Amino acid sequence: MLDTFPIRKIIHVDMDAFYASVEQMDNPELKGKPVAVGGSGNRGVVSAASYEARKFGVRSAMSGMQARRLCPDLIFTKTRFDRYHEISKQVRNIFHDYTDLVEPLSLDEAYLDVTQNKKGNPSASLIAQEIRTRIFNEVGLTASAGISINKFIAKVASDYNKPNGQKTVNPEDVLPFLEGLDIRKFYGVGKVTAEKMYQLGIFTGSDLKSKTIEYLDMHFGKSGRFYYHVVRGIHTSEVKPNRIRKSLAAERTFSENLSSEIFMLEKLEHIAHEVSRRLKKSKVAGKTVTLKIKYSDFTMQTRSKTLPYFVSDANIILETAKDLLFQESMQNSVRLLGISLSNLNTDKKKKKPEEKKAVSVQLQFDF
Repeated sequence: MLDTFPIRKIIHVDMDAFYASVEQMDNPELKGKPVAVGGSGNRGVVSAASYEARKFGVRSAMSGMQARRLCPDLIFTKTRFDRYHEISKQVRNIFHDYTDLVEPLSLDEAYLDVTQNKKGNPSASLIAQEIRTRIFNEVGLTASAGISINKFIAKVASDYNKPNGQKTVNPEDVLPFLEGLDIRKFYGVGKVTAEKMYQLGIFTGSDLKSKTIEYLDMHFGKSGRFYYHVVRGIHTSEVKPNRIRKSLAAERTFSENLSSEIFMLEKLEHIAHEVSRRLKKSKVAGKTVTLKIKYSDFTMQTRSKTLPYFVSDANIILETAKDLLFQESMQNSVRLLGISLSNLNTDKKKKKPEEKKAVSVQLQFDF
């Protein structure tokens, strides 16, 4: 089935334990030690963990208290997003020496389409190796990479030889690679979906491939069709260098639970001004204001209102958020508040993508 779809040379580059690695690079005393970026207090959350910390089971999104229990010698550092942005920009500049088709997923990972590249190098594997070497020599950090015929497989492959490694899945190896893959390794299959697949007797790519598209649609809805195609090596999504921002948000977790809407107003004012600052920095505005509320029992609630015009002004955002706050009574004390703006005016900037000619398929394609 591969021969009916375009084959591209895609690299997925993923920085190794990015935030924690930056902290270890900037502070040599932290090298070789278990490091967590984030808060260590009762309300703190781990944003990133070094590989030394991961050996103890410390992971991102884990509470600081739990991380400390798992690793008593864990060293916590504060997040420094300005520094991470600075390093990320250096890494992306290296990417752009090879291709303009770079699609960042976050500060620490990106897709590159090097089917046609600025170096005229026919080997995507050699390009990935060169990029990783340059990142280490010029930035001081290690990165891992996955190389294959589409974004999905490249993403899966980049996780194989971490840290500081790479894996290439050649065209002729795609189907055997996917068939032998543990279903948990499929990008997009989370813990809940994996458990559901286990209950249906789906443990590997081969098991998934044995199911009909009707069967997968019935059990997984819209995602069923996606699983049906990717396990057959079909993922036609192109590398998009100009991803359109869909929303912009800011939120705060409080050191103590807030039990009254009155106490929340001051917090909302700070959040609204931060959202406004980010909107103006990105030169965008939005119509839909969403208030996010996380209660002390960790249940989540969102309330939204769409305005008849685009806004970026902090006062308007705040007043709308206040209306949403008082829309109904609180269910419990509150540990987190957030405000987001969506339905952005970037939607008007979308252009109809130009049709691109499919790359001819040859299984001896040089990877």
